[in-house]
Amino acid sequence: MKTNLRKLRKARGMTQIALQMQTGIEQALLSKYETGERIPPTETLMILADFYDVSIDYILCRTDDPQIRR
Repeated sequence: MKTNLRKLRKARGMTQIALQMQTGIEQALLSKYETGERIPPTETLMILADFYDVSIDYILCRTDDPQIRR
């Protein structure tokens, strides 16, 4: 999970602070999610998936396909 979160943020050219400003998720927590120190709760995963327009499964590395299947 940590690699995909960092990859998604970097692909947008964002810092953790910029992501915090856009999502309301504290920078310290974003850092811990990206290093694998903590796992985000479901609500946070939903916020990040919506923000990046990817599936939660992609964030969790359960698939290599970021597309949302509806």
